[in-house]
Amino acid sequence: MNETRRAVLDALAEGPVAGPDLADRFDVSRNAVWKHVEALRDAGFEIHSSDAGYELIAVPEFGGPTVQYGLEAPFDVEYHDAIASTNDRARELAATSESDVVVLADEQTGGRGRLDREWAGPSGGVWLSLLVRPDVPPSHAPLLTLAAAVAVTRAAREAGVPAEIKWPNDVVVPADGGDGDGDSSARGGRKLAGILTEMEGEADRVSWAVVGVGVNANLPGERLPAEATSVQEESGPVERRVFVQRLLETFDKLRADPDAVLPAWREYAATLGQRVRVETPAGTVEGNAVDVAVPGALVVETDEGRVRVHAGDCEHLRPA
Repeated sequence: MNETRRAVLDALAEGPVAGPDLADRFDVSRNAVWKHVEALRDAGFEIHSSDAGYELIAVPEFGGPTVQYGLEAPFDVEYHDAIASTNDRARELAATSESDVVVLADEQTGGRGRLDREWAGPSGGVWLSLLVRPDVPPSHAPLLTLAAAVAVTRAAREAGVPAEIKWPNDVVVPADGGDGDGDSSARGGRKLAGILTEMEGEADRVSWAVVGVGVNANLPGERLPAEATSVQEESGPVERRVFVQRLLETFDKLRADPDAVLPAWREYAATLGQRVRVETPAGTVEGNAVDVAVPGALVVETDEGRVRVHAGDCEHLRPA
């Protein structure tokens, strides 16, 4: 949504406002105002016309302009009813000069997770990819993944879901609701969301990064794998527009303050304090997860001492 159209929308939300007044306020023609209003109507916004002028009556449930309306973060949103992969589309945009763009979809037909695992993205979920150009070295790019995990967790908690973060990139819900007695808490919990970050850069700087986020939002249990859950299953349907806005706003604040990422991640960590087994490219690491260190390495206390694990599949083990 361009800046003038966004400003027109904000003005309409304040109450009836005449077209000529809008034209004068934004220094555009009356015909341009009418075109902006019609474009907003085409996007699903209910705008009433009367002698007093135009007035915003209702906002559509989901979509690009809907998410941008009231969003307190500097992202443009490209929305698709269905797309093969939001990450793939964001990578296409990365080949241009685009930045701070969110590719958002109602349905994702060819999504993927870590190690090219398939990720189903049926209608009703939140499937998005953020294209950013952070001024950081490539070694610090994993902080973006951690920031996204915190952002998803906070949005889920605002929606009433006791979400936690399982290292390295999953947002989960303990089967016991967080009291530590459920069977699945030993495995890390039921998966609510996954995050996949891709990047391209040089030796000293990231050229671009794409942070892909998939959240099981308004999905019934029968459409989910046995080990997964959704916001709807845990606390009822969520207003996806608000969920995405909170996610983006939290991510934006954290990327602007990298020192705040690890403390926020630790606050919601399901993995810290657990006995874990991590399958890494170099072998298996088993022990107690005691911390996470810059730029996102899991610190495991083993029989041979502390080991920092930068990548791998983590399994929560039952206490001995």
